[in-house]
Amino acid sequence: MRIATLIATGLAALVAAAGASAAPRVGHGVVYSFFGQLSAAPANGQVSISVQAGNRRALRAMLGQPVAQTFAYADTTEFLQWSAGIPTIVQAGGLSAGDYVWVHVRAAEGASLADVEKQSAGLIGDHGTQVTPPAQPLYEFRGTLTATGTNTVTLDVTGGNARAGRLLIGQPATETFTTGSGTIFLLWQGKVPTVISLGQLKVGDRVVVRVHADKGSTLAQVESAAAVHVGDREPASKS
Repeated sequence: MRIATLIATGLAALVAAAGASAAPRVGHGVVYSFFGQLSAAPANGQVSISVQAGNRRALRAMLGQPVAQTFAYADTTEFLQWSAGIPTIVQAGGLSAGDYVWVHVRAAEGASLADVEKQSAGLIGDHGTQVTPPAQPLYEFRGTLTATGTNTVTLDVTGGNARAGRLLIGQPATETFTTGSGTIFLLWQGKVPTVISLGQLKVGDRVVVRVHADKGSTLAQVESAAAVHVGDREPASKS
């Protein structure tokens, strides 16, 4: 199976899920993230999916392999069920065949797919049976929270996705973003996120701001659009 095929079939789902399935930064090794559809409900320490996308490490490990793959889970694996951008902690039995999931596994850099699958997943995120890509591209900014307002968050920006990075060239590090009634605020404690409010964000914390805006938007236009998601202490995404 070619890497281009995986990217083409999974791109829409990958973009839709990028804001909601950050991979955990726990344990040793690096994170391999696989996205696909459950072929059966998880049972007996195994979760089987039809892989459709993944991060670069996962896609490299998938080269030449069938899309149907089985991963291990254990008592330490966290299962999150996402609805409208809000996660709920569930048990393995709460996932159903046909659901789209992210499976995040930590293993050695350059590990074979077989070796990755021997490791218990750290986090499995369930996104239901329908994954609809957003109409606008994602702009993701990461940094340290320096202030909050009535409907704003201000960051010392240190990074983000490529689309956000291009807008930041030649701009000050400190930037202010708009929030709105539809913005979801999550506080991450390890691998577990909790829904919070704007007023509960803490200055000095590492945060992620995600905004959907038109392709070709200026930085000012992106900053004036209400963020869809603000993650406090969110683990670095490997997606």
